Amino acid sequence: MIDTIEKEDPVISEEEAAQYDRQIRLWGLDAQKRLRGSRVLLAGLGGLGAEVAKNLILAGVKGLTLLDHEKVSEESCRAQFLVPVTAQGQNRAQASLERAQNLNPMVEVHADSDKVEDKPDDFFLQFDAVCLTGCSRDLMVRVDQLCSQRDIKVFCGDVYGYYGYMFCNLGREHNYVEEKPKVVKPKGNSNDGPEAKKAKIDPNETTMLKKTSSYCSLKEALEVDWTSEKAKAGMKRTPVDYFLLHVLLKFRTDKGRDPDPQAFAEDSQLLKQIRDDVLEALAVRSDLLSDEFVSFCFSEMSPVCAVVGGVLGQEVVKALSQRDPPHRNFFFFDARKGNGVVDYFGPN
Repeated sequence: MIDTIEKEDPVISEEEAAQYDRQIRLWGLDAQKRLRGSRVLLAGLGGLGAEVAKNLILAGVKGLTLLDHEKVSEESCRAQFLVPVTAQGQNRAQASLERAQNLNPMVEVHADSDKVEDKPDDFFLQFDAVCLTGCSRDLMVRVDQLCSQRDIKVFCGDVYGYYGYMFCNLGREHNYVEEKPKVVKPKGNSNDGPEAKKAKIDPNETTMLKKTSSYCSLKEALEVDWTSEKAKAGMKRTPVDYFLLHVLLKFRTDKGRDPDPQAFAEDSQLLKQIRDDVLEALAVRSDLLSDEFVSFCFSEMSPVCAVVGGVLGQEVVKALSQRDPPHRNFFFFDARKGNGVVDYFGPN
């Protein structure tokens, strides 16, 4: 039996059944009920946060809390669609609330204008999943360690210009079901030849397989010992975006902000210096990141937010509904290449 995550057995009303008819047909009533019984915290209402909020609200979670202490800026209005252009200077979570709620009145959407760093541990424990965007490395590690002890799903993500990433930690034992085409055993006798003895796939029937996957913490994923033989063996399949993420998180830690287009020359030089320091500290090749990267990691780009937000939102939905295999555990996107890469750090 697969353990479900809801703290109560949600009942799908006729109105909800009509609203979510397509989704119920797609992944089943049980999966929708698990989703309907889940409460999610979303920290950061930038362009990426708005995309994730939209996807979770439309999917039909029970409740979504929008947490952001930042004020609406001109860039906020360009990067995300939940804040009106007339809301500049207002709190970003509060300004996003009305449009977010209008997406699906059946979802309880709340706005919280506090700083996520000021929230006590107990605050995060009231949710079934926590999604952090625009947060510092230290905060993400803290929340991830806290929530993983209570079987709370943790997701992190950001968009930096043309680049974006997502990380998820679903715990040491995440149960889910996967739908597979049914394999039909051969009915022929021994005289029918070798082809008749082969198992065949019936395209008209499927079977549900129960599976379990294991995840490492964000701290473990970021603190890989690249001098070890195991890490060296996996270096070729590790996307360069993983090391770029280290650089951008270090920039955020050092400056308390992300690279600013208004300070492009200064920030570009700082990014290169941080790049050199990070690669040296990780004991990896110094030429992994060419100087070209600094031209493509400023501001949130709406199209990139849409792609990464779509993946991130879908991964939260899959984790909460316990339907379909989730990513393990990084997803990196580079808009210049137009593709995403999934990479895994942790137990096999």
